[in-house]
Amino acid sequence: MKIVVVGAGEVGRFLCQTLSEVGHDVIVVESSEQIAQEVDEATDVRVLEGNGTSANLLQNAGVSDCDFFLAMTSDDRTNLISGSLAKALGAKVTIARIHDQTYADNSLVNYQLHFGIDFLINPEALSAVVLAKAIRHPGRVAVENFARGEIEVQQVRISPKSKFAGKKLGEMRLGKGVYIGLIQREGQAEVASADLVLQPDDCLTLFGHTDAVNEVRLKFEPRNKSDIIRVVLFGGSETAIGLVRLLKNPRFKIRIVEGDAKVCQQLAERFPNVTLIHGSATSLRLMEEEQVGSADYFVACTKDDEINIMTCLQARKLGAKHVQLVISKPDYEHVLDDLRETLGVELAVAPRTATVNEVMRYISRESSQELMELPAGAGKIMEFRINNDSSMANKTIRDMPPGAVVVVLMHKFQAKLPSADDVILAGDRLVVIVREDRIKAVTNMLT
Repeated sequence: MKIVVVGAGEVGRFLCQTLSEVGHDVIVVESSEQIAQEVDEATDVRVLEGNGTSANLLQNAGVSDCDFFLAMTSDDRTNLISGSLAKALGAKVTIARIHDQTYADNSLVNYQLHFGIDFLINPEALSAVVLAKAIRHPGRVAVENFARGEIEVQQVRISPKSKFAGKKLGEMRLGKGVYIGLIQREGQAEVASADLVLQPDDCLTLFGHTDAVNEVRLKFEPRNKSDIIRVVLFGGSETAIGLVRLLKNPRFKIRIVEGDAKVCQQLAERFPNVTLIHGSATSLRLMEEEQVGSADYFVACTKDDEINIMTCLQARKLGAKHVQLVISKPDYEHVLDDLRETLGVELAVAPRTATVNEVMRYISRESSQELMELPAGAGKIMEFRINNDSSMANKTIRDMPPGAVVVVLMHKFQAKLPSADDVILAGDRLVVIVREDRIKAVTNMLT
């Protein structure tokens, strides 16, 4: 495929190298003469030096017939403008990297739709999704990455005191925003269907929006109140903001340690339920005073890798149960892989790696991929991209074949839990729970 990339910083360069190595025809546009020369010498890509917001330069780069256009500079405005221009010039699919959460707020204006960009990718938000996954529900499947952190996946066991025990799934009214996808019983697992009768001690896999899933969970486990989870975030970065949004359930008690008083004030105004501490986690005295050692999770998410590493070591020594951090420098990623056990850091997330992984999912030639194998050989959770020649294109969710449950429908500008009447369009992506004996038939029908 022909791919044009604007921006050859850490993310753009890594992306160009990865795309080139798997056989794509890559053209990169870079405004810095020095960086352009370095990329030209180090990678097998065509390099053009110049302004990525110049329509003439983009035309010369061949955006009019490119399969993908990727705006990956560190400046949001440059990415939005160049992505919009590329779409107007004929690029088939445009993806823009953003940092400011402002552009993800669709309450007044849908920026993605306004600029005509197919996908907006926020490296910090992607990192927050990975970190939050381990905090919200350790071991949870990564379906939430597909929905940019909006879709929660939880397992719940039915209490004998639940009003749902003894009822058919088709008779239950869970409310909007929640699906039952899988039922496990006595070592056997089965994809949910309307005629299945729930029994005490059944284990259900729930899909839905975070608040809705947590509310429904209490109906299945009336006496199982979630324990309070104490989370300390070091640094009021975009990653921290993403984590606060993903951990908004009351069971998470969040404190943010931030050295900039102005940032503290801004965060306190935006998130009144979060405790802000003005200071530095590099101070052992402050860490002891704030009882960081009693935290369930300590997450270092500043933009300084060295400080993140040192504060994690400090938190682990003080007794924090789980320690996570964000790493930006490529060289440190490999070091941490080797020293993770020694340092006691359970999870290290690299924004550039998270971004490249997300981009590679969008541009994959594969029309289907496996996300997870279900327990007891019941089947798989799979992601499908609907092409023009798919037999399910322009049909509704209710037309899906038996043995398959669609749990996420992603159209260009939104990810949602589908209703039976939602129409499946070419270009949509579906996350589907598929029974083992139906995988081949469902795959053939969708692709």
